Amino acid sequence: MTDIRYDNRVAVITGAGGGLGKTYALELARRGAKIVVNDLGGKADGTGAGTSMADLVVNEIKAAGGQAVANYDSVSTPEGGEAVIKSAVDAFGGVDVVINNAGILRDKTFVKLTPEELAIVLDVHLRGAFYVSQPAFRVMKDKGYGRLLFTSSAAGIFGNFGQSNYGAAKMGLVGLMHVLAVEGAKYNIRCNAIAPTARTRMTEELLGPMAPLLDPESVTPLVVYLCSERCELTHEIFSVGGGRFARIFVGLTAGWMAEKGSKVSAEDVEAHVERIRDPEGYTIPTSITDELRILSKALRR
Repeated sequence: MTDIRYDNRVAVITGAGGGLGKTYALELARRGAKIVVNDLGGKADGTGAGTSMADLVVNEIKAAGGQAVANYDSVSTPEGGEAVIKSAVDAFGGVDVVINNAGILRDKTFVKLTPEELAIVLDVHLRGAFYVSQPAFRVMKDKGYGRLLFTSSAAGIFGNFGQSNYGAAKMGLVGLMHVLAVEGAKYNIRCNAIAPTARTRMTEELLGPMAPLLDPESVTPLVVYLCSERCELTHEIFSVGGGRFARIFVGLTAGWMAEKGSKVSAEDVEAHVERIRDPEGYTIPTSITDELRILSKALRR
């Protein structure tokens, strides 16, 4: 099997000054991609800014013979998102790949969480991915090719104590990915999401004794594949970390259908709740159209 290559492809990676984003940038560059290394250079909580983190990654790529430019804009504003993609267009003539990786943490229990701590996490994770992906999507649509990758989290998909703001943002990214996968299909724009578990400056304390086993590099192979020309997958979510790769999906049970013409009561729902919840015979809808098709079929019985 030939190597997956990125020759003549332009990849924008947000939050690429360290951790997971840096590993993606280095590996894609090694495989021929031209890289925009975006990093605000702030702390894990989103405060502060600087140029050194992005610059170091760019210099490392160039020292290895690759091509890269740095971008220091915050993804949390529409202007910042536009500027990130403009960097790619100005430096390399376009954009083929966007990896939405930038993120911060403001963990706090739900009753203690402030509106400001909710807003800043949504701004960086969810709105940030929107602001960067929208101008990139326009370029990709015109070109008839693109790969968008969103960084979700088990905290949003499954839940985690003290991360209501982070979890809401991360599950919001799944919804954004699903819609863009539908809208991008006819333009050869593939959209997927990952829920990585890896040791970074944001997660090292949270992972405890597992941290040494969860190198960021163990996530990179999946990212390289999903963002490649060879990958035709779209509309999917993957759990990845420590050498384990698994699909996560939203399924729809066969459920229970009330008798035609009957008036359903809450007690009827209670009586059939186990059947409603039974996962046997589930389906995996690829859009709201699929769910409506299933409902339509049930109504015709």
